[in-house]
Amino acid sequence: MWGGCLVPSTTRRMWGPLFVMNIDGFILIGGASSRMGTDKSKLVFDGLTAVERIAAALSVVTNRVRTVGRMGAEFSSALPHVTDVHANLGALGGIHAALRATGTEWAAIVACDLPFVTDELFVRLSSFITGDAKVAAIVPIQDDGRQQPLCALYKRDPCLLKAETLIACGEHTPRALFEAGSTRWIQPEELADLRHAKHFFVNLNRPEDYQAAKEILSVCKISPLSHNYDSL
Repeated sequence: MWGGCLVPSTTRRMWGPLFVMNIDGFILIGGASSRMGTDKSKLVFDGLTAVERIAAALSVVTNRVRTVGRMGAEFSSALPHVTDVHANLGALGGIHAALRATGTEWAAIVACDLPFVTDELFVRLSSFITGDAKVAAIVPIQDDGRQQPLCALYKRDPCLLKAETLIACGEHTPRALFEAGSTRWIQPEELADLRHAKHFFVNLNRPEDYQAAKEILSVCKISPLSHNYDSL
């Protein structure tokens, strides 16, 4: 049990997503983690790694969850791994590989160093998928005004084409995906009513960030799942 929610050993609920909207989930792993000094995907929070927490949260709205990263960065046999097509391109390379791999119209793509995302966040983000063909990405904005491209929804065809164009031009910044496309920016107030919203985008870069995150967890008891879905 995790925060009152049953999380299976495989981290993905075998009963399938409850809010399926033609979405695949991807977790970006395999970065250098040079400032942390250890693999961020393996950092543990009350018995669950950050990747396991994110996978559990994603599983509520996705058909399946996979990791994405360099060859050899596989997380576990429970989560299939997608290898970067272009090595050493950082997050944009991971987004590109995820979009190439997905068979669904949309992909939910999350960095492995965001341990406090929840099912409620992804249900809310997916609720902004509409029939508007012009919308190619759904991207939250943090309280400090920064865009969060590494916890966002991407429409496969337009975003894959844009990513390939950027990579061919030598661009490595994920935010460049949004310059020419139609993006639905999710303002902080559109997420503020969700439990633990102020901690969704707590990011782990350094050992002190990890310690601070563990302290937040000890006080707030943030669960990746808001319900025991086995009872539904």
